Amino acid sequence: MALLEVRNITKSFGKTDVLKGISFDLNEGNVLSIIGSSGSGKTTLLRCINFLESADRGTISIDGEDVYNAEWDKKQKKLAMRRGCKYFGMVFQNFNLFPQYNVVDNIALAPILHEKELIKAGTSQYPNIKAATEAIRDKARELVAIVGLSEKEKNYPCELSGGQQQRVAIARALAMQPDILCFDEPTSALDPELTGEVLRVIRELRDNGRTMIVVTHEMEFARQVSDHVIFMADGVIEEQGAPEDLFGNPQSEHLKSFLSGISK
Repeated sequence: MALLEVRNITKSFGKTDVLKGISFDLNEGNVLSIIGSSGSGKTTLLRCINFLESADRGTISIDGEDVYNAEWDKKQKKLAMRRGCKYFGMVFQNFNLFPQYNVVDNIALAPILHEKELIKAGTSQYPNIKAATEAIRDKARELVAIVGLSEKEKNYPCELSGGQQQRVAIARALAMQPDILCFDEPTSALDPELTGEVLRVIRELRDNGRTMIVVTHEMEFARQVSDHVIFMADGVIEEQGAPEDLFGNPQSEHLKSFLSGISK
């Protein structure tokens, strides 16, 4: 059984149909890259998968259990979106770090807030918020080390390069221990020199068995790190398969034209 099962996801904004019935599976420990031209629906699909948007139709399942169903009522959908951080971690294009917090505090904030709710409900593993905060901040420092920024843990976002900020954003997403880590064009706001340091971190996560979905315009990166690649066009999956097949022997004219334009 696949870790993630996405079935018949549709999404419209007004009269514009952005997603037109998207279905795919993702196995645990695999990396899925989603490619396609601007406006193809890539980012909207990612936002629907991790509950930043509500799909109009379709279901999303983790380990065989529905975590979202468009047929649910508003209360069920709201609860699903609140639980989303348990399943999915999100790394945005533009980092979205909190400028008033240093590196460790940016990473620790969401887990601390989550633990406060568990303490109130009596379901926390910690006796009080002080103990929880100390443990979470220790874990945050471990994550800072994983992304190679131990010397920057007390710095604020304004004191970091774009690549360093994005690495902090990756650590922040990991802090909630998600089943699947999602990236939305993680290098689009970076110059080529800084792009490399972020891609190296993602490769290391892949090598450590992290399950990931990456929306990317970096074709060579997608070719190298992906177990499966989806090419989207006009709100549908135009073609999908192993990277060696999609990049080495594209079948659809849309994909051939897309790859030809990228290589020029």
